[in-house]
Amino acid sequence: MEIKILGTGCPKCRTLEEITRKVVRDNAIDANISKIEDIVEIMKFNIMTTPALVVNGKVVAKGRIPSVDEIKKFLIT
Repeated sequence: MEIKILGTGCPKCRTLEEITRKVVRDNAIDANISKIEDIVEIMKFNIMTTPALVVNGKVVAKGRIPSVDEIKKFLIT
């Protein structure tokens, strides 16, 4: 599984990264997590508001921090 956290480094972006890493760790999910801070790369996903969560190339959340349960749903189902 390929997970990308899109954001320029703001507190919300860092929080999304921390929560996502915790969900992956706590549920033993085999995933590569990367943080994309380059605005040009972020724009390639048609994201206008950050943070955003991308799972296997699909934007699953943008402009907010999803709950732990939401992130689990995105990654497990």
